[in-house]
Amino acid sequence: MIIKLYLSIINLRTLLAVSIAVFTIFFCFQFDIGFHIDLTLLSIAIVFPLVFTIRGSFRRREKALEHLSQFRSALKTMYYFANAPNRLTEEEKKEISNILLEISDTAMDHLKNNKESTEALDPILGKVQTFVNAKGEVMSGRLKDRIFRFMNDLHESLENLHAINTHRTPISLKAYCLLFIYIFPLIYAPTIIHDMGSDNPVYVTCFVVILTEFILISLYNIQDQLEYPFDNYGLDDIKLESFKMDR
Repeated sequence: MIIKLYLSIINLRTLLAVSIAVFTIFFCFQFDIGFHIDLTLLSIAIVFPLVFTIRGSFRRREKALEHLSQFRSALKTMYYFANAPNRLTEEEKKEISNILLEISDTAMDHLKNNKESTEALDPILGKVQTFVNAKGEVMSGRLKDRIFRFMNDLHESLENLHAINTHRTPISLKAYCLLFIYIFPLIYAPTIIHDMGSDNPVYVTCFVVILTEFILISLYNIQDQLEYPFDNYGLDDIKLESFKMDR
């Protein structure tokens, strides 16, 4: 299981990037191509946006954890208020508890499946207001005020989580970074051949170029997985089960 998780960063992008590196090395040795280029600018073109996107994705993940904690806290607090000694019957308390459980399960499913529409979630959230309005005669004004106050926290946390889930690192920046990762071997391989000399063993050049390309594309894949922190795919994904109301 652990090995499977670590191998999750290897995908078709990895195969494509490594294939480009291998083909470039073969082509350069076949036609004796070698030149020297200062790799500083190229490293800035790749490393800087890659670090920026990874840092941005990590910050979004940390914010998501804060909002998930607020979400569960609001649900549990409303549950305690509704089930405290009051004029609600046991059936009515069970009804509001089931509504809160449904909100919890639906919200976690919404995040896990990366849904962009809240069409299925909004009506369930409205059930709390419907219940409070229906039981207005037996619920005290103080209890209703408390429930609505924590419903505000619930809505705020869910809106923030939905925004985190749908608005990610700028697509143009990611596309730019991926393009330069694919181009990198076309410049790096001839430079390595020139600096090391064409009489050096081919396997040394292959090792250096392929390893560098593999590291870059793996970092990109890690960042891409951090972009989706709720889908339970990747080593650093958020364990949504821990934030359900009935965990």
